[in-house]
Amino acid sequence: MNIIIGKNSGFCAGVKNSVTKAEEELLKTKASVYCLGELIHNKQVVKNLEEKGLKTVSSINDASNKAIIRAHGVSKDIYDIAKQRNIELVDLTCPKVLRIHKQVQAFAKDNYFIFLFGVKNHPETIGTFSFCGDNSFLIETISDIDNAINAFRESGLKDLLIISQTTFSLNLFEEMCSIILTSLGNYYNIYIEKSICNATATRQVETKELSKSVDLMIIIGGKNSSNTKKLYDIAAQNCGHAIHIETKDDLDLDFVKSFENIGIMAGASTPEYIVNDVRDAIIQ
Repeated sequence: MNIIIGKNSGFCAGVKNSVTKAEEELLKTKASVYCLGELIHNKQVVKNLEEKGLKTVSSINDASNKAIIRAHGVSKDIYDIAKQRNIELVDLTCPKVLRIHKQVQAFAKDNYFIFLFGVKNHPETIGTFSFCGDNSFLIETISDIDNAINAFRESGLKDLLIISQTTFSLNLFEEMCSIILTSLGNYYNIYIEKSICNATATRQVETKELSKSVDLMIIIGGKNSSNTKKLYDIAAQNCGHAIHIETKDDLDLDFVKSFENIGIMAGASTPEYIVNDVRDAIIQ
């Protein structure tokens, strides 16, 4: 049996930074430390942090004293509410997400209409969209494009920014940009910001290539992880057999061991030990 683990599997820099600093806050703070939503989309990591004292809450109104802003970021109004309630914020938003927040604010101020590509119910997308202003449209799929273009034309603006969630599908991003550019022609000033993070893009490309060379692809990561879901979609498109699991406990070992060549790729919120546990369970 041949098992190949993707070189870009596991924690990205932003996730690693968030987890490390959250642990540091728990060590130095005697009072309760809250986190606004799950710090990252990995149940095992979140459970470990909660066992160390982190309190995950769904609303800023359920927090007090000190609250961590998760890696995905939060909506613009959270900062104001925290200030009003005298809550100290520890901002662990991924730096690349924070950069996008600043970008869309600047473009909105310069009277650009903004198309944001992203999964509509994902916390990063929700947070980023709150910084885009009134002249904006959230696009998740190709079917949303016509309505977005109509909204842009009706706004009377001539300048358009196209930007995306950091973990958006690279292929879908390029396809939707092409459709929009074709539809709008040369009449408008269109600025395209390729905001999909390098770690996401590299991981997607590697998953595509690896899945073409093996008989089974195993994608490891949270079921609520956007970047992991996209890795699974890519694997399923390019390999005859693909599965998405969270831990080794999800493996059907009889099924997995029936394959000779197995590829493994993990999402950006999956710690290395979970990947190693999956590999070890297969080879035992």
